[in-house]
Amino acid sequence: MAIHHVTALGAAIILGSLVSAASAQDCYRYPGSCPAPDGPRYARPYEVAPPPFGVAPPPWAAPRPYEAAPRPYVAAPPFGDAPPPRYQPGARPPAPGVERPSLAMYGPVRGEPFPVPGVRPSDVDPAFLRTSVLYPTREAPGTIIVDPAHHYLYLVQEGGRAMRYGVGVGRQGFGWSGIASIHNKQEWPDWYPPREMLERQPDLMRSMSQLQSGIGMPGGPHNPLGARALYLWHGNKDTLYRIHGTFEPWTIGKSVSSGCIRMINQDVIDLYERVPEGARVVVLGAQTVSDSR
Repeated sequence: MAIHHVTALGAAIILGSLVSAASAQDCYRYPGSCPAPDGPRYARPYEVAPPPFGVAPPPWAAPRPYEAAPRPYVAAPPFGDAPPPRYQPGARPPAPGVERPSLAMYGPVRGEPFPVPGVRPSDVDPAFLRTSVLYPTREAPGTIIVDPAHHYLYLVQEGGRAMRYGVGVGRQGFGWSGIASIHNKQEWPDWYPPREMLERQPDLMRSMSQLQSGIGMPGGPHNPLGARALYLWHGNKDTLYRIHGTFEPWTIGKSVSSGCIRMINQDVIDLYERVPEGARVVVLGAQTVSDSR
């Protein structure tokens, strides 16, 4: 009789362990069908008990391979086009004291009577974008200094700095230098070419009409003076030279005009807002360099 009791007890122990193991396997394979085991390690519902010894984890429980974080969003180049190999915005590190320029300030200008489109990266060498630079000078803040040889215009500021703009200047033989002042400023100015220019380029007469002050071209997107013009006078005499805008930003940094100082429209609008009438203008006397870009 004792032997029968021992045998029955052993069978019960073996059967109980098999049932326990099967239950553990089922709970591991289908964790949603069983309550989580007691204890702090598995108190949270998203944790699963480890598999019983000798039981392989199901595919959904296998550790996932390393996955790289998604790449941050990279915006397209400003205003559409990617820069061509000739110009690489930001590729050249700025000189000491020079803030890195950006095309972000050259988007379309809103609120104007005529459209001012954004500047494409391929239209201008980034070396001629507007930027703040160190510029020690004896000239007082508010003075405009034009350096034709290097195609820059500086607006002198406090603390030995200046706002630097790229400009286009006159071809060889059409340069001008000296001291002047801003006699007046105009938005979307009419253009009255001098009689000598009309004689040299008679085809210009096709675009001229009789305006309030004589033969000229009304202001607008086809006018070579662009969105703004600052008129330079020496004493009581008009020098016939202007600081003005242009719809041809690819000419900035070159010697192509008939003597006037041209700027990107966004830049001349910025300068127009910063300087008052009567401001001093110094055009340096370095010879106009031929364009080699």
